[in-house]
Amino acid sequence: MTPRAADRARYDRATAHLDAPVAVVDLEAFDDNAADLVRRAAGKPIRVASKSVRCRALLERVLARDGFAGIMSFTLAESLWLARSGFDDVLLAYPSADRAGFAELAGDPKLAAAVTVMVDDPAQLELIDRARDGGTEEVRVCLELDTSLRLLGGRVRVGALRSPLREPAQLAEMARSVVRRPGFRLVGIMAYEGHVAGVGDSVAGRPVRSRAIRLMQKAARKELATRRAAVVAAVRAVAPDLEFVNGGGTGSVQHTAAEHAVTEIAAGSGLYVPRLFDNYSSFTGRPAALFAQPVVRRPGVGTVTVLGGGYPASGVAGPDRLPVPYLPEGLKYDPQEGPGEVQTPLLGSPADDLLIGDKVWFRHAKAGELCERFDQLQLIEGDRVTATVPTYRGEGRTFL
Repeated sequence: MTPRAADRARYDRATAHLDAPVAVVDLEAFDDNAADLVRRAAGKPIRVASKSVRCRALLERVLARDGFAGIMSFTLAESLWLARSGFDDVLLAYPSADRAGFAELAGDPKLAAAVTVMVDDPAQLELIDRARDGGTEEVRVCLELDTSLRLLGGRVRVGALRSPLREPAQLAEMARSVVRRPGFRLVGIMAYEGHVAGVGDSVAGRPVRSRAIRLMQKAARKELATRRAAVVAAVRAVAPDLEFVNGGGTGSVQHTAAEHAVTEIAAGSGLYVPRLFDNYSSFTGRPAALFAQPVVRRPGVGTVTVLGGGYPASGVAGPDRLPVPYLPEGLKYDPQEGPGEVQTPLLGSPADDLLIGDKVWFRHAKAGELCERFDQLQLIEGDRVTATVPTYRGEGRTFL
C-alpha cells in the first residue's frame, strides 16, 4: 500500500460515521508542517497568517508551539474579533477603510494594545483620525514596503501591486508622517515578497519555466535584501523603537530569515500545504487539509460523479486554481466539465472501484479558502476524529 493509499484508508475510517461533503485536517501532518516552518525560520519567530488557517482552534494550536508568535490578519473586523477572543498580538496586513472598526479600535484600550494596522499613505492616517468618534487610544501602525522586482528601468514589474512605498527615502518620509501625528505610534515594517514566497520554482513538466523562476527569484532575493536593509535603517533613524520587521511567506522562510534586518517571518499556507505548494524545490510539506465529496452517480465505465466540488481559488483564473482530486490516486476531471457547482464527473480506472456514497478526497489550490466552504473541520489523529472545530464561517464570520 502506498503512503497515499494508507492515508486514504485512515481518512475513510476516521470519517466513516460522517456524510460528505466533509473537510478534515490531519493533525500529525499539520504539526509536522509547523515543525518544518520553525526549522526553516532558524530561530526567528513566525507570525501566523490567519487567512491561510481561518479556524480559531488551529490558530490557538499552532501559537501554543515554540517558534510561533502573533497573528497576521486580513481585515480590521477580523483583527478586532481575534483581539476580543484573547489573541494579544494581531498585525493587520492590509490597509482598511472600516470607519466603524477604527472607532472601536480607538475607543478600547485592550484592542488598541493588541492590534497593529497597516498604512502606506498619509490619507489613511487622516481616515483613521476622522473615524475615531471621540476615541483617544493610540493606534499602533506598521508601514508596508513594496517588494516587487523592477527591471528595464522599471518598465517591467515582477511581483504584486501593493504598497506605493519602495525606496528608503519614501519609507522614511511616511515614518515621519506617523511620528509627527498625535495618536499614532510606529511599531513595525512589513514586506511580503509574494513573487518569491508564493510562486513555485519546480513546476512539473515545465523545466524551462522552472529554471526561469529560479533565476528570477535569486535576483529578487538579492535585490530585496539590500533594499530592505536600507529601508529598515532609514525608518529606524526616524523611529528607533521599532518592535518588528516582518517579511517572507511559506515559500521563502529560510531565505528571508537569513536577512539580518528581518526580525520575524510570516507564514500560514505551509501548515495546510495546499496544492500550489507542491511546486517548490526548497521544501516539501505534508498535505494536511483535505475535503471529501460523495460519489452520487456512476455514469459509465471509468467514470463517477461526485456532488459539488467546484471550489476555485482566488488569483488569475487557470487550471492551477482548481482543487485537485487526490484520493484515490489516478482520478482526473472531465476536460469538458471540470469541477462543477453542483456536480463533478471524474475519470480514471479507480472510478470502477468506487461505490455510491464513497468519498473522493480533494486538495484545495490555496489554504484557508477551503474554510469558506465548510462550517466545521474534523481533526484527525491516526484513524479517528478526535475533535470537531468551527471554521470562521462556522462561527458566522465571513470577513471577505
